[in-house]
Amino acid sequence: MAMSGTGGGGHVRGRRRARKRPLSEINVTPLVDVMLVLLIIFMISAPLLTTGVEVELPKTEASSVDTESQPVTVSIKENGEIFVGDGEVRWDQLVLRVAQEGGADAREKPIFIRADGRAPYQAVARVMARLSSEGFTKLNLITETAPTGEG
Repeated sequence: MAMSGTGGGGHVRGRRRARKRPLSEINVTPLVDVMLVLLIIFMISAPLLTTGVEVELPKTEASSVDTESQPVTVSIKENGEIFVGDGEVRWDQLVLRVAQEGGADAREKPIFIRADGRAPYQAVARVMARLSSEGFTKLNLITETAPTGEG
């Protein structure tokens, strides 16, 4: 009898070990749920992060410009105020601020000029001429693209 009890007990212990084994499968459903929620959050918040000076850009049919480096943005408001990045700048500090924003290779970086469509042409021309005369050669006028047929 002792032998049959030992044999039966060994069999029961084997079952207990099988039940106590840790689950080696990874449940990816919660990971996928979290990733989808994060994706939705980033898709909604990314357009909100593009801040800048409020200007009403003129509409053109020009195509977009491809850039490989981060450009410096110069904005000109309707009343002629000049901004580099998000900060307003005086006329005599324009070149210095653009150089600071561009870093070490500022004269090689593209400069995006965002002028309000109602800004005086003279203000835009003066900014472009000033930057060009100081060695900034990659000047780009930023506009909104209008659908074909719209003037």
